[in-house]
Amino acid sequence: MEIIKLQKNDIKNALNLVWTVFQEFEAPDYSKQGIEEFRKFVSYNYNIEKFDKGELYFWGCVDNDDLVGVLSTRGINHICMLFVNKEYHRRGIARSLFQVVEEKCKIQNNISKITLNSSPYAISIYHHLGFFDTDKELTMNGIRYTPMSYLLK
Repeated sequence: MEIIKLQKNDIKNALNLVWTVFQEFEAPDYSKQGIEEFRKFVSYNYNIEKFDKGELYFWGCVDNDDLVGVLSTRGINHICMLFVNKEYHRRGIARSLFQVVEEKCKIQNNISKITLNSSPYAISIYHHLGFFDTDKELTMNGIRYTPMSYLLK
């Protein structure tokens, strides 16, 4: 398995993986409004526009030419998507993807933390990676999330 920076021609495949994993593991915790809001958030046009402007970055985990994990950041230090194909859960892929972001942030002297808004399903995963809650669970446009941070060492 290899972690790579995704290119423009990889984004559609990445978003398809995100949507598939979301539907199985995240959607059961969301209202219809939340599911529709997330669907808009992972739309190709929205993401490719942000990617082209340099506002979103994507990394992927590839196994035998198959994309099995995706991490996206808004800017350098805010994780906005982290999804792994269910057949690859519990193999360290989320950690490996996260470590790429952590290393990128450490190179920037003025970045002291990485932030994200965790879905209810992923809270324990992020706690395991060293994130801590910065607020209670919130809901916006049907999306349930807990704000979290990770302090860079």
